[in-house]
Amino acid sequence: MSESKLAGQFFDAAIALLQRVRDEESGNIAAAGTLIADTVAAGGRLFAFGAGHSSLAAQDVVYRAGGLALMNLLAVPGTVGVDVMPATLGSALERVDGLAGAVLDSSPATEGDTLVIISLSGRNALPVEMAMNARALGLKVIGLTSVAYATETKPRHASGTFLKDHCDVVLDSKIAVGDAELTADGIEAPFAPASTVVTSAVMQAVMAAAAGELAQRGIEPPLLRSGNVDGGHEWNGRVMTEYRDRIFFRH
Repeated sequence: MSESKLAGQFFDAAIALLQRVRDEESGNIAAAGTLIADTVAAGGRLFAFGAGHSSLAAQDVVYRAGGLALMNLLAVPGTVGVDVMPATLGSALERVDGLAGAVLDSSPATEGDTLVIISLSGRNALPVEMAMNARALGLKVIGLTSVAYATETKPRHASGTFLKDHCDVVLDSKIAVGDAELTADGIEAPFAPASTVVTSAVMQAVMAAAAGELAQRGIEPPLLRSGNVDGGHEWNGRVMTEYRDRIFFRH
C-alpha cells in the first residue's frame, strides 16, 4: 500500500504548529507552569475545564501517569465529550448563560486555586463566564485558546469579550479559524483538525514546566506513576494519601 500524501501533509501541518507554539509561546508556557507551581506550593488545588473536544486536553492531564496528581477535572454535565445524546446538545450548552456560575458554585474550587480553561474559539458563553466567575472567586485562570478567533469572529457572550480577556495567563494554540489543516480537490470541506494534538501538547508542556519549577524550589512534584510498572500502585497510593484533601477525582 502506497503512502498517503494527505496523511503526510497532516503530519507536516501538525509538526509545524507544534514548532510554532514551542517557539512563540515558550514564555507564556513558562508563566503558566510557574503559576501552577505557585498554587501547589501554597497549598492550593488545580482544576482543568474544556467543553466538547476541548475537554480531551483537559482530561489528558487528570489522573495521568507522569502527571500532577493535584489536577482535577471541572466537569459540566452534558459538555464533556460526545457521550451526550444528541451530540449537538453539548454545543448548545456552551452557549447557555449562567451555567458556568452554577457549576463553580457547586464545585470545590475556591480562592487560591488555579483553573485551566481550554476553549479553541473562546467565544461561547460557557468558557467566558467560567473565567469571569473563577476570577471573581479568587482563582487564577490560565486560558488555552486560539487568539485568531478573537480577531476573525464575533463573541457570543453578552459582554462582547472572549476567554482571552479574562485570564491571568493566555496560551495561544495558533490554530486557524475553522480548525482544519487540509484542503484537496474533490473534497468540498476543509478537513484534518489539529487542535487536539496541539492543545494536549501545550498542556503537557505546562505540566512539565510546573514540575521543573517545583523541583527548583526544593519541592517534590506530586506526580503519579503508571500502574503498569512495578511499584506504581504503591507510589500512587502514597501520593494520593498525602494530598487527599486536594484530589477530588477519587471521592
